[in-house]
Amino acid sequence: MHLAYPAVLAALLFCTGLYGVLARRNAILVLMSVELMLNAVNLNLVAFDVWLRDALHAGQALTLFTIAIAAAEIGIGLAIVLLVYRNRGSADIDRLRALREDDGDEPDERQGGAPEGAPPDLAPDGTADDAVPGKTAAGRQTA
Repeated sequence: MHLAYPAVLAALLFCTGLYGVLARRNAILVLMSVELMLNAVNLNLVAFDVWLRDALHAGQALTLFTIAIAAAEIGIGLAIVLLVYRNRGSADIDRLRALREDDGDEPDERQGGAPEGAPPDLAPDGTADDAVPGKTAAGRQTA
C-alpha cells in the first residue's frame, strides 16, 4: 500500500475540518469540524504505523488515546453548547462574545465604579477619599 493515498485523504479531511472551524457560525458545526480534524490525524497515525511496521503499534495506541480524548471533548463541548443555547437562545458563535451577563445592579469596572470587595481609594495623606471634603467615593472632584 502506498502511503500517499491515506496521507492525501487525511490532508483533505483536515482541510475540510479547518474550513468548517473558520467559516461556520454554529457551535455544533464547529465541534463537528474539530472532530473531522481529529479523525484526519487518526488516519495519519494508523497509516504511518502500518507503513513503518512498528512492532509496538505506537500509532494505533496513540489513535486510541486520541479517540478517548475526542469523546471527552465532545461530551464537555456539547454540554457547554446546550447550556449556552438554553440561557441565550442561540448557538451562534458570533453573538457569544462574552459569557458573563450584566444585571445592571453591581457597578462595573468599565463604568468607573469600583469592583466589589475593592479597598477604598486613599488620599495623599492616607485617609480614604470619601472622608476628604470635596471628593466623592469614586475619587472625582465635586464642583
